[in-house]
Amino acid sequence: MANINSVNPYNNEVLDTYEKDGKKSIDEKLKNMHTIQKEWSLKDISERTGLLSKVSELLLKRTSQYAKLITEEMGKPIFQSIAEIEKCIWACDFYTRNANDFLADEIISTDADESFISYDPLGCVLAIMPWNYPFWQVIRFAAPTLTAGNTALLKHAENVPGCAMALQQLFEDAGYPEGCFQTILAGHEEIEELIANSAIKAITLTGSEKAGRAIAKMGGENLKKTVLELGGNNSCIVCDDADLGAHIDTMVKARMQNTGQSCIAAKRFIVCPGIYDGFLEKFEEKVKELTIGDPSDDKTYIGVLARKDLAESLADQISASIDKGAKVLMGNNSKNAYFAPTILVNVTPGMPVFDEETFGPVAAVIKAKDRAHALELAANSDYGLGTMLFTQDTDWAKRVISKIPDGAFFVNEMVKSDPRLPFGGTKASGYGRELSREGILEFINKKTVYIKE
Repeated sequence: MANINSVNPYNNEVLDTYEKDGKKSIDEKLKNMHTIQKEWSLKDISERTGLLSKVSELLLKRTSQYAKLITEEMGKPIFQSIAEIEKCIWACDFYTRNANDFLADEIISTDADESFISYDPLGCVLAIMPWNYPFWQVIRFAAPTLTAGNTALLKHAENVPGCAMALQQLFEDAGYPEGCFQTILAGHEEIEELIANSAIKAITLTGSEKAGRAIAKMGGENLKKTVLELGGNNSCIVCDDADLGAHIDTMVKARMQNTGQSCIAAKRFIVCPGIYDGFLEKFEEKVKELTIGDPSDDKTYIGVLARKDLAESLADQISASIDKGAKVLMGNNSKNAYFAPTILVNVTPGMPVFDEETFGPVAAVIKAKDRAHALELAANSDYGLGTMLFTQDTDWAKRVISKIPDGAFFVNEMVKSDPRLPFGGTKASGYGRELSREGILEFINKKTVYIKE
């Protein structure tokens, strides 16, 4: 049977080797999940939230342990790995407090003596998750999905098998029934058969547009609900009246956090002419101040990309953009999985760094004619995950919200996920929502109940 190696991208050290699940193992896990879900769905919501509270307690207790694992497996700077675990705790606490209200019957006044909407779980949900936030992406799915009475099957990215197995152990240690949350270690070739299995009732994917199209097709062929959180090439619009002194650090963080490996990162900086030179000067200055080094060092801000091939793909996107007229202001050098923080100027539509998602520490800067043109450029995208806009004229910002057809619109702040707010995109960034009340209701049967005495 094939194995999966866990490899540290910073030094290429093999951390551990895991055995892939074969067909017999996968079938057994699916059978267990299907069986346990019937019992799990009947448990009182207070029992389910009580277990979720224990997950939160264990995450707090094991923060250092889990953060170290994240940093070793995918190269995230250690202080950001700690922040990732802290965010997982926040999400667990949020659903522990609010799930009962979110799932309560909704009374509807009709001609019936009694009518309401009942929220019932769908069953076993397959989660296909990425490596860039290996704990957060899973917890933000699992916390509401399990609490709603579903069971969860995790197919994690192949380069973070240690995180995948640690997550299963986390839920088991918290006291969840065996089979309630399970991990399978498998490749892409097993996914189609998994989705076709009658035990799987719905699928959620966080990944690339290409992966999303494939999963949507498989889900459609099997008539199964899908939620897709895909890529993005978010814009950061900088208006002439933006307060650079107050917000330049936020703008840099919006691009460079997690070494640029985030779907909601600011990829395209669309800057109005009156502030363009000042923005470039301050942005470059701040990027040059970022500490580059060993991700396990708590002073490091820029580590490595999660794999060498990711750095190579990024280099290809930049090279093709330079061929079309983009200019390098700083950076654009790489070695193995490392890619230097990079700023490109003279960027225009039609270049890969404008049109595509760049997954790494590369900022594409576009000069707009005015703020109306900046909005047009921001909306000129196949993606629709989120846009951030910096201006002191918040009244104007409110009036133009509808001009950006994205899933999120942040004013004077970077786009970020928050358990209290729905998260998801439009267009090639996918559909459906995670987090908030909307997230817990995605894998629910909204059942109409109508009673006449």
